[in-house]
Amino acid sequence: MHFNISKIYCILFFTFCCPYILKAQTARDSLSPVVSLQECIRYALKNQPVLRQTQLDQEINERNIDIALSAWLPQLNGTGSLQHYFELPTSAFPNTAGGTTVTRLGLYNNSTLTLGASQVIYNNDVLLASRGAKYSRRFYQQNTQVSQVNTVADVSKAFYDVLLSQKQLDIINADIARLRLALKDAYAQYQAGVVDKIDYKQATIALNNALASYKATQEAVKSKTAVLRQFMGITAERTIMPVYDSVRLEQETHIDTMQMLDVRNRPEYQQLETQRNLQNLNVSYYKWGFLPSVGAFGNYNVNFLNNQFSDLYNKGFPNSLIGLNLSIPIFQGTRRLQNLRKARLQVDRADLDIVNLHTQINTEYEQALSNYKSSYFDLQTLKQNVDLSRDVYNVVFLQYREGIKTYLDVIVAQSDLRTSELNYNNALFTLLSSKIDLQRALGSLSVNY
Repeated sequence: MHFNISKIYCILFFTFCCPYILKAQTARDSLSPVVSLQECIRYALKNQPVLRQTQLDQEINERNIDIALSAWLPQLNGTGSLQHYFELPTSAFPNTAGGTTVTRLGLYNNSTLTLGASQVIYNNDVLLASRGAKYSRRFYQQNTQVSQVNTVADVSKAFYDVLLSQKQLDIINADIARLRLALKDAYAQYQAGVVDKIDYKQATIALNNALASYKATQEAVKSKTAVLRQFMGITAERTIMPVYDSVRLEQETHIDTMQMLDVRNRPEYQQLETQRNLQNLNVSYYKWGFLPSVGAFGNYNVNFLNNQFSDLYNKGFPNSLIGLNLSIPIFQGTRRLQNLRKARLQVDRADLDIVNLHTQINTEYEQALSNYKSSYFDLQTLKQNVDLSRDVYNVVFLQYREGIKTYLDVIVAQSDLRTSELNYNNALFTLLSSKIDLQRALGSLSVNY
């Protein structure tokens, strides 16, 4: 049987490579064009560049911790040297006759191989790294949490902003349909001689204004979608279309306004507390900086000596030793004391940062709660206005067709209806954004999606 080698290679290539190609394609296309808020947040938590940077910072910190703690482990080093004398060194020795004997010492070729080991027993720098590892790790974890909360808040508010413009687009589109119907009726009545040309010209003006507003809102949707893509970490080439359930959105506006603020729930506050703990470690480091550094060491050396280079490594002369190192900082020109005072001042500054953040969080909470309550009241009021203005428009339009009302009354009713619908949707999405701000102020904004 004859086998085509090229065909076999092709089969093997697709067998082993296609799963990876398909997997990569699936990963790239894991977000469908039509997206919900939850899908946007999940994608952003995995792909937002700023958030990914904080996660990389966290991993870099882990490596820095391992680097610092590696000083506790034994250190093993090997060195070697090779020397060749063109002229041997000269030395002078006293002789028995009371004079001096001058002679050359040594061999022309020398080589030394050394294996050295050392072990830290106590060192203030290494102890600081060991004690600060958990706080450093916690600090970067909290930094990631802060970025996650900010990402969820930014994506949610940008998503609602896009939905608001889309809803405004729908309202204006419905308004255009009503205006076209009114223009048709006004022109028909003008043709029949019932009214003058003012009515249908006013209808034309209103329709043109609505068309211009539709175009402006359409462009606003594009720009706000670009902002959403930025917060999600999506490239400009990909298109997304946010979708929502209006009934569910109204249900999601509710939040318990009786919750008590606890600043310790805020990751920013926790991060400052961790930073203060690190500053306190610096105080301890400089406070105990007068203690000696102690370490053990051991060396094993092999010397090779010979006048003939080819025979240099035929025979070695070993020696070995062990010992202790002790280093005591006796006087450093008051540097340790100045560093100690500086570290204590930094702790005091960290305490003031915490006090300042506490005040800032309280202010954020009060503002967010006030905005939420105001927006909630506006929503309930404006919802009633939509129903009333729609009833008014329907009655006025029927009376206009019967010749009871003027077209000016229709324009006023039409404008009131559009304004009521726009105001209601503005209030709805403002309330949703206010809820996000309130949750962030309380420290209850979930990042688990």
